[in-house]
This record gives sequence, structure tokens and C-alpha cells, in this order.
Amino acid sequence: MFIKGNFLYTPSRTELTIRENEYAHIEKGIITGFCKEVPQDNQEEVVDCGRDIIIPAFVDLHIHAPQYINRGLGFDEELLPWLEDYTFPAEKRFADPDFARRVYTAFVRRLKAEGTLCFSAFATIHKEATWQLMEIAEKEGLKAYIGKVNMDRNAPDYLLEDTDQSLADTEELILRCREEMQRVRFIATPRFVPSTTEKLMTGLGRLCEKYDLPVQSHLSENRNEVAWVRELHPDLPSYTAVYDAFGLLRPQQTIMAHAIYLSAEERRLLKSKGIYLAHCAQSNANLSSGIMPLRRNLEEGLTCSIASDVAAGHTPAMNKQIALTIEVSKLYALEHEKEKALTIGEGLYLATKGPGRFYGCTGSFEKGYAFDALVIHLEDIEGLERTPFEKLQQYIYDGDDRNIVARYVNGKRL
Repeated sequence: MFIKGNFLYTPSRTELTIRENEYAHIEKGIITGFCKEVPQDNQEEVVDCGRDIIIPAFVDLHIHAPQYINRGLGFDEELLPWLEDYTFPAEKRFADPDFARRVYTAFVRRLKAEGTLCFSAFATIHKEATWQLMEIAEKEGLKAYIGKVNMDRNAPDYLLEDTDQSLADTEELILRCREEMQRVRFIATPRFVPSTTEKLMTGLGRLCEKYDLPVQSHLSENRNEVAWVRELHPDLPSYTAVYDAFGLLRPQQTIMAHAIYLSAEERRLLKSKGIYLAHCAQSNANLSSGIMPLRRNLEEGLTCSIASDVAAGHTPAMNKQIALTIEVSKLYALEHEKEKALTIGEGLYLATKGPGRFYGCTGSFEKGYAFDALVIHLEDIEGLERTPFEKLQQYIYDGDDRNIVARYVNGKRL
């Protein structure tokens, strides 16, 4: 298949490639290269997208599927009371499989509409509801890591798990996912250190080792949370060290969301293990958590990406998350001389190829990458035709799902 259009993608954080009026060649869902003209003897399908821009589909490495129903609620509170008053009561409802299916169907379809075609999601503690989320994502054609949340302490009674049962349910889902899913993969999901006992973290670490699992959790989001972890584990030097002690800081296979309040030693450890740090600027602003020093982390070689963190982030639209992250970085730079604001190109990278590496070769249009793409249409006013780069900027700041006229995963139009 050949697709003609204006392609924009980021081979690296500091490189934005723009290919105007070129043809991408896709074979078995994989990009083989670009050309200016289709070969005269071509027998393959040709799709002409005209003046539309084509960008890699978005990748969101930190989102809470059950919290989709709560977006926009409770932002007068900070993290810990917000969890108690809004998040936990909402997650309780997912004990009802029928309710879970309705919500998860709406959630996955919203992601697809907004162009997030690969994601890593927290479900809830409920095994059946988690499986439904996996089934729906698979059926809708998306790529995903999905995890059953593990919680056996410091939670309401209705979300408090028996430790052994939590581990058994987790292992059952691991095996079932491997047998029945193609694009959806299981990811170990301890909610965060305060809600998981040492026994549970030890058990999850062993499952990760046994099945070579990735991990997702939260790290240093809120000052009160960090202090709480210090009280719970006074024998360990840091929040990051707790995960490491229980085998939950798996090299190149771990996503830690937020990571705002890190010591130099924690940053060194996270860098050495290639941990993915999901930067959730909108969420951190909504819950008054703080601002990750994104530029410093990037310059020090830490692996960062932009994520929505719905529902602490109030929209799953990743173009809006890019815009907000850039805006926050500009404000942060005003108060920190060594901080340079994020650029559009960097923002695109941190929402496509950067996080896409966690899943595999997705998030770019380089040779050998899966063709996961969004075709975006913005009206040209006669006499004011915009360049592809200008269209990209306007879509990031003012676009929405109505501008996405086609979505592709592995070369297949959804």
C-alpha cells in the first residue's frame, strides 16, 4: 500500500522530519520507506490524503481506565484526599461487570477518537472487569498494556484485597492474556507503595521475574505521599529504592508516573535502569502536586514521556496534553534559569516515538516501524494556506477528534 500526504515525525527528541507530498510504502503493516512517485508498474492500493498532515498515532503510557467517569471532578483537593473522596468510590463500581463493560467501551472508543491508539492503563482490583477492558481494547483494534491493580493495605474495605488472592488473580490474567490476546499485553500494576504490603510487592516481583513482565506504578507525585512512604519504609533510602528492593524497578520495562520529587541518587538509579517516567503536567496542576523538572531530567538522560493520567488529567486528548506540557514548561523556565521550555517537536516526540519504544517499533515513520498513524485535516483558507508544520502546531493547540479523518494501526485503517 502507498499513502500520499505530508508526513511529520520525530526520529529523535531533537529531530523533526517533514516529508511534503511524499508516498509512504507500507507492507504487512510495516513502513518500508518513502518515495516521490509511485512505480509505474505498481499493483498496490494507493491512498491520496491531499494536503492533510499525517503524524504517528499517540501513545499514552499512564492512564486510569476506570477513572474516565471522574474526569474534571474534585480538583479542589490534593492527591490523597482526592483518592479517598472520588477515585476509590468510583473504582468500587467496577465490581459490577455490566457497569465495567459500559464504561470501558466508552473509554476505549474515546481514546480511539482522540488518536491514542497505543496506551498503558490501570484497571481496578477486579479480575473480570480487567479482562473486559482487555477484550474491548483488542476488539477495537488498539495496542495496549493493561494491568489489574494490586492493593492490600491502606485502602477502603471494598477495595482491600487478600494478598494471596490478589497474586492468584494476577497470574490468571497473565496467562489468559498471553493465550488469547494479540495486541494487548499484561503489565504488573501495584497501585503505589502505600497500598501494597511487602508480601504483595515480593509476590509481584516474583511474577515479573517468572513471566518477564513489565511494571507500571506511581512515584513521588505528592509531598505528603513521599513522606508517607518514608514512614512506611524507614529502612530504605528513598521511594524509588522501595520499588527496587522488591524487584519492581525492571530495566527498560517499568513505567513510573509523575516522579516530581526525586533526589540525585534516585535520578541516577532511574537512569541506570532505563525507567520510563510518565510526565503528567495536567494532572500535577489539577491536584496541586508540583512540576516535574522535565528539561533537567531529559538533559540528564532520563527517559521521559507525556501522559494524560486521566482522571487527574481531565482529558485523554494527547494533543492537549502536549500543549499543556509546553505551557507549563515555559512557566517553570521563568523561575529556573537552567530550564529551557519544551518545543513542539520535542512534545510530539514525547507523545509518540518516545513512549512508543515501550511497546516496540511504534510512534515513528522510520523504516521498520509499524504504520500507526493519524491523518489530520485542517481547512485551508484561500490565500492563507498553511505549511505542514504550521498545521501541526494549530492541531496541537486547537485541534480535536473532528480533525482526525483516518486512523491506522499496523497499516490497517480502523
